[in-house]
Amino acid sequence: MSTSLIQAVEQAQLKTDMPNLHVGDTVDVHVRIVEGAKERIQVFNGVIIGRKGSGIAQTITVRRIVANEGVERVFPLHSPRIAEIHVKRHGHVRRAKLYYLRERVGKKRRLRDRRRGLGHLVQAAPTTPSAEPKAPDAAPEGEPVLAS
Repeated sequence: MSTSLIQAVEQAQLKTDMPNLHVGDTVDVHVRIVEGAKERIQVFNGVIIGRKGSGIAQTITVRRIVANEGVERVFPLHSPRIAEIHVKRHGHVRRAKLYYLRERVGKKRRLRDRRRGLGHLVQAAPTTPSAEPKAPDAAPEGEPVLAS
């Protein structure tokens, strides 16, 4: 088969309404479950501990604790069985795979929240329209000069 033909078929199957998912995010995955002639939606909520693959073969591994037992599920992101994915929290992590969470219990299992943007670090710069640049030794008016 031609590679371009395979890519065209895969492109038609890709979902475009996916949220921006990262490892460490706490998500609600809404999965379609077929029981006989009925279909219902089951929600699986947990932390994304890994991502794998690319394109139509991309998967995420979601882990949660049920009755003091760890449960992990691997979800193909572009599967028609996935109704939707909601991101509840963004966790601050420094690794691509969070397999170390498997050994953690209790509060040590929690991840810190990721801060959005760098607005908390940047202070508003004073806007003084001055024609002449100040000398580096000069202190602003009204402030004492500190000797180094």
